[in-house]
Amino acid sequence: MTDFNAMTEKLVACDTEGLQAMVRTALDEGAAAQDILNQGLIAGMDIVGEKMESGDMFIPEVLMAAQAMGGCVEILKPLLGDDEAGGGLNVIIGTVKGDLHDIGKNLVSMMMESAGMIVHDLGVDIGPETFVAEIKNKNARLVCLSALLTTTMPAMKQTVDAIVEAGLRQEVKILVGGAPVTQSFADEIGADGFAADAGSASKLAKQLAA
Repeated sequence: MTDFNAMTEKLVACDTEGLQAMVRTALDEGAAAQDILNQGLIAGMDIVGEKMESGDMFIPEVLMAAQAMGGCVEILKPLLGDDEAGGGLNVIIGTVKGDLHDIGKNLVSMMMESAGMIVHDLGVDIGPETFVAEIKNKNARLVCLSALLTTTMPAMKQTVDAIVEAGLRQEVKILVGGAPVTQSFADEIGADGFAADAGSASKLAKQLAA
């Protein structure tokens, strides 16, 4: 009988080698790859996200945990279908036009991937037309916009407006975040949600896509 709680503890402790050994042992003992992913790994990253929100874990530790998770997902991938490995949720993420900051965006991407989503990271300085094109190309259900400068916050509204004008607004949920961004700003530009950090972004993404 696989001890999934012990697996989540290894993940929260960022013990990559111990976690991978535990995953391989669980497979050898006949545990289903999907159960390992959901009950062991994703459950562990949910705890990591909560600890990040509460200030009990910091960015370097969260990155280590996400990397440990990523290594285990690679072990499981051959045993999972594409939908099982990605949760069937296509996410587009990028830093808006004029902004070159990417640390926060990258962390959100890692947390979302760790939660089982298929994340398409467009990078930085991304114009509204590119977001629109990628929503169509990837059949995305969630779009995440990041801005770290007050001067680039208007580009978030331009992107939301472009999604509306393209007739795609009913197809996707829009999540915004970044140091100067607030819930009131998210409401003002017509976004579906605001997240202050990567942990809450991943949690909110799952709620919006439910």
